[in-house]
Amino acid sequence: MRNDLSKERFRNEWKYLISTSEKELLELRMKHLLKKDPNAKGNGYMIRSLYFEDYFNNAYAEKESGVLMRKKYRIRIYDCSDRSIKLERKKKFGSYIYKESAPLTKEEFYKILDGDYQFLLRSPYPLCREFYVECVSNLMRPRTIVDYDRVPWIMDEGTVRITFDSDVRAAVGSYDIFDPSLPTLPVLEPGKLVMEVKFTEMLPQIVRDLLPPNAQEFTAVSKYVLCYEKSQYLHGFEYWNETQERKLL
Repeated sequence: MRNDLSKERFRNEWKYLISTSEKELLELRMKHLLKKDPNAKGNGYMIRSLYFEDYFNNAYAEKESGVLMRKKYRIRIYDCSDRSIKLERKKKFGSYIYKESAPLTKEEFYKILDGDYQFLLRSPYPLCREFYVECVSNLMRPRTIVDYDRVPWIMDEGTVRITFDSDVRAAVGSYDIFDPSLPTLPVLEPGKLVMEVKFTEMLPQIVRDLLPPNAQEFTAVSKYVLCYEKSQYLHGFEYWNETQERKLL
């Protein structure tokens, strides 16, 4: 999909909540048509993302309200390593997504945690400068750490990417994403995981035929929302009660 106003190139994103047995069956069928992402060694890799929220928690509220166009900011690393640190903004338009990213250093990450945003304003990356505005004007602050283990499969035709995200959990106790000892709270039922199918112009029919017809749920499940809600207790009982009241209305 092309956004004529901004010339941004959006991708399709479909999500499924499936069981581990469905994953195993799918991988048996997929291995003849797709290949493992070369960046994934062995059984994949671990992703850790620190999500940010503004003063009014709009990223969470807009998702829960079903707002069609929304965005989220996050800092993402892999396997708790500082080899690749990215500031990302994920824009969503229905089932379409558009991601932007800019590299950060470990020192810059800790500056953001300390509230020292001036370096962002001097960054050569527009995304960093826009994030500076969010932090200063809208009080964008760290909110939730989301961890999960990913196994990615790719197909060159249609830039198809199928990922299996298991052991989705909220890391608590600190916002130091480089600390591998952070305690975590699981957010999915045992034996469940998230399957994501992403593509640009088309999804080849041969891949469509692979998609689980009896998948438990074709869903808009958000790993961020699950972890956000799992860690609500960190904000005190008043915050928790307010959230529960909204759900009852």
